[in-house]
Amino acid sequence: MADRIIKVNAYTTFTLLDGEAEGHGWTEDALAVLNVTTDDGDVRLELELDNTDTEHVPAHAERATLSPDEARELAGELESYADRAESDE
Repeated sequence: MADRIIKVNAYTTFTLLDGEAEGHGWTEDALAVLNVTTDDGDVRLELELDNTDTEHVPAHAERATLSPDEARELAGELESYADRAESDE
């Protein structure tokens, strides 16, 4: 990924995931980086699509900050949906 915003190293949570950006009247697929870190007692989620694979999306990263309780709630939701996905196979 050229022109990267998120620092990617050996500790990055997920590198080279399948990502998708959607806007009004367009959808683009691109490789993505998803990272989870901590910052001042909160949990930070970061997502960046490889903008070299997109026409509509300039270089940028999306970030969301969660409290520890919100992070645990999200973790529970992910577990639940992972179980559902496995049962659909």
